Amino acid sequence: MNLSDQLTQFGLNEKQAVIYLAMLELGASSAINLAKKTGILRTTVYDVLIELEKKGLLSQTKKGKKRFFLAEDPENLERILEEKKEKLKSLMPALKGLLNTSGTKPVIRYYEGQNGIKEVYRDTLKYEGELVAYVTENIIAKLGQDFADEYKIKRVKSKITARVIGPDTPEIVEYKKTDQKDLKETRLVDKDEFSFSIEMNIYGNKLAFMSFSESLGLIIESNEIAKSMRFLFELAWKGAGKDETVKKEDEYWSA
Repeated sequence: MNLSDQLTQFGLNEKQAVIYLAMLELGASSAINLAKKTGILRTTVYDVLIELEKKGLLSQTKKGKKRFFLAEDPENLERILEEKKEKLKSLMPALKGLLNTSGTKPVIRYYEGQNGIKEVYRDTLKYEGELVAYVTENIIAKLGQDFADEYKIKRVKSKITARVIGPDTPEIVEYKKTDQKDLKETRLVDKDEFSFSIEMNIYGNKLAFMSFSESLGLIIESNEIAKSMRFLFELAWKGAGKDETVKKEDEYWSA
């Protein structure tokens, strides 16, 4: 991703980003020079310069009869972001008021692609209570080490505890070793008998499903469904906790 593409994520459109970068590179420039540099029509350049000036990203100066445009400090972009953040914050009560929070019917949200799945994971950090989950093998590889580390740090920092059921693969066995440090408890099940194709998290009144093979995330918000699925998790948790006992009994009767 080049610089102009990155700037479009910070409140500028494509033409604004290209012209702003050109001004940073050229210094004080005329509209004609900016048009030559960017390949954008001069009449369009003038319109974009007006837009950038309104955003506080350029200033004007005159040399004789000619008008020149100069890019303001890039730190002004941070101010623009802060302003947008404040506007969003003021809108938040109204937006949240539109959510179906009455509990009369489940709310279902779909998320597509790798970034969508990551949004589902981020949502699990909004609930301060315990998180319970079924995890798939190779979960770290699917998420990416950087995101997995970022998620873990935020969960631990927020003091969100977790109980996890996962297959006894080498990766999950290794994952289990950090249980105490990472505020979690992991129980293993036979990978050949219980192979999870998707991950499921239960937190608060929500269920989150992550399907990496389908690049799909799903959040269901429902008190009754979450309560029932947590009950089923507790049954599975007790069963997973008896693994060693079952193995010892099998060894006894087969002796």
